[in-house]
Amino acid sequence: MMTMVFAVEEINRNSSLLPGVKLGYRIMDSCDQVHTSLKAILSLETGETTDRNKQSPSLPSCLADSPVSAVVGLASSSPTRAVAHTLGPFNLPLVSYFATCTCLSDKHMYPSFLRTVPSDIFQVKGLVQLVTFLGWFWVGTIGTTDDYSQYGIQEFSNQFRQQGGCVAFHLTIPKTPTAAETQEMADRLQGSTAVVVVVFATEGQLMDLVLEGTLGFSFPGVRIPALKEFLLNLRPSPESGMEFVNMFWEELFSCRLKFSGNNRAAEKPVCTGSEDLSYIHSTFTDVSRVRVSYNVYKAVYAIAHALHTLLNCDSAKNYGMCENHKSFTSGQLLHHLKTVNFTNQFEESFFFYPNGEPVPLYDIINWQKDSEGEIRFIKVGSYDGSAPLKKQLQLEHSTIVWTRGQSQAPASQCSSPCSPGSRQARRPAEPPCCFDCLPCAEGEISNQTGSTECTKCAEYYWPDKDNVKCVAGVEEFLSFHDIMGIILVTLTLLGVVLTTFVTAVFQRFRSTPIVRANNSEISFLLLLSLKLCFLCSLVFIGQPSVWTCRLRQAAFGISFVLCLSCLLVKTIVVLLAFRANAPGSRALKQFGRCQQRTLVICTTAPQICLSAACLLCAPPFPFKNPNYQATTGKIVVECNEPWPPGFYLVLGYIGLLAFVCLILAFLGRKLPDTFNEAKLITFSMLIFWAVWISFIPAYVSSPGKFTVAVEVFAILASSFGLLLCIFVPKCYIILLKPERNIKKGMTGKYFT
Repeated sequence: MMTMVFAVEEINRNSSLLPGVKLGYRIMDSCDQVHTSLKAILSLETGETTDRNKQSPSLPSCLADSPVSAVVGLASSSPTRAVAHTLGPFNLPLVSYFATCTCLSDKHMYPSFLRTVPSDIFQVKGLVQLVTFLGWFWVGTIGTTDDYSQYGIQEFSNQFRQQGGCVAFHLTIPKTPTAAETQEMADRLQGSTAVVVVVFATEGQLMDLVLEGTLGFSFPGVRIPALKEFLLNLRPSPESGMEFVNMFWEELFSCRLKFSGNNRAAEKPVCTGSEDLSYIHSTFTDVSRVRVSYNVYKAVYAIAHALHTLLNCDSAKNYGMCENHKSFTSGQLLHHLKTVNFTNQFEESFFFYPNGEPVPLYDIINWQKDSEGEIRFIKVGSYDGSAPLKKQLQLEHSTIVWTRGQSQAPASQCSSPCSPGSRQARRPAEPPCCFDCLPCAEGEISNQTGSTECTKCAEYYWPDKDNVKCVAGVEEFLSFHDIMGIILVTLTLLGVVLTTFVTAVFQRFRSTPIVRANNSEISFLLLLSLKLCFLCSLVFIGQPSVWTCRLRQAAFGISFVLCLSCLLVKTIVVLLAFRANAPGSRALKQFGRCQQRTLVICTTAPQICLSAACLLCAPPFPFKNPNYQATTGKIVVECNEPWPPGFYLVLGYIGLLAFVCLILAFLGRKLPDTFNEAKLITFSMLIFWAVWISFIPAYVSSPGKFTVAVEVFAILASSFGLLLCIFVPKCYIILLKPERNIKKGMTGKYFT
């Protein structure tokens, strides 16, 4: 109140602002009540005092010819709404210095309302940013029954939930709480797991709650020059209009004035009215940084600048004087007040936003105890609602003193944020802030604390052991450098060397009976096909490529069919050779070299055609198979068969030839001979069938690169079986038992 008086007198002494015009004022007490506020505004507008015995004139008549140009006030939102609603239809400006309710931003309801204090919408935004910045997502709220509290908490709760926060509880402080109500609120506070409380209430209602460590939003404060001296020169007086000062004086010095008429303070000492205020420490004399009073100061100056423009005070024809006799309406003053824009002595640019509100600037203050145990307000940060989002909130952590003098901010969470590698899972029937932490599912990660969802890794990527980042899957294939690959290559080379050795032996002793028996040409072709069978296993080892994928199955199928075709011819020759001894038999002559070659070609040709058709119509291609990644974290690089039946037809045809060879060799196993080759072919076919029958379940059940290893092993095992069973016994006789390498017991027609 006294700051308003100071501002009016300062303007009246200012020769550059409203020259030739003097401002006046009347002060009425609203008692922070709606009813009293309306009575005061009626009395203020009519220039009369209102009491219970004097009837006030009707509202339209008293405001139609108002002696007051503008009203500064009120402090609370609820009385301000009532007064603003009353003054709005008459365009009478009402400039509030402390009514912050968001409801007052409605210009349709309150067209003549302006304020020098930001709306709670900005304070709420700042509060939400503050609590979330400090990691408080589980808080309680306390409010009162007035509009400021109800609208503020409602807006805070909505915005807080949008940011992922939860309100643990809400308490409403009654105007006159009973002891039972106070105890109930205390029990709710103590029983809650939330250790942070957001309060919307006036300072007086918070006296019992504000302890050390409290954070609050306050308006920016300044030191107004000469204000302290003006306040210290205040003295009580029996004159009319000094009632507030007299009451203040008696309260401050705990005395009574002779002229006050305060009978209830008869027992107190008498005041002289000349007591020195400078020796009394109080909020009245502490004007080192005024905040709310500064809003009053700006409100008075805003009205003065609007009047300055309205009265053409800067017009050259007025010789530096205002048109002080110019008549104007309250609507004209309201128009100029809405568009006012000036820079005050504190270098602050002041103007109203289109909705009649100033730039949203706040200081963040911390309640701290000084050395004497008194609470002091210390600025620890700021909030600028007009700045970019990331720069709105500024906070100096090191200057904050928390509850019980702690330097670390308290934690207020229903559940601690889930660590990276896990996700939050809400608990049924509980707020979103109450959750359990579950590890990410297979193939998913979360790389932030408090993740609500896990992210699936891209194809060919897999979570690390902590499920916090995706790493490229390790490509796996049967490599030449693996131990298994080295073993298989060694066996392959061994097979090739043995086959080459046998071929050399047969070439060296090709004229001997045992080599010449059963068509030596077919024997050399069989050795060549066995060498190809060994060599084709190398195509299965190493990283699959387009050409190796296309070559491996074709080479495997044709090599084995050629090998089995030779065995089939040899078996048929053995059977026919012993039938040739029968009188008049010409079977062996009818199955000569030309027929044998034709049979080899005819039995091999279907496999060649089948392999060529598969390569042309559905060629195999390299494929990264991520199915094994789930358990091993590796990507198997394999050859994909677009048409699996083709592979099974190749195997099936090989099996058919092997079966025919087995049957024919089995039929000739007991034929009399010094060296019965049919018996050896029978034994080799049994090994062949045992290998490939066991191959099928092993091939299907083997994971990753072991699938290829099983196939290579089957190729090598069957090839070694054929080589060792058919040719090693012959080499044994040729090299170690040459005396058995004779024609005795062999039919002459058996030699070719």
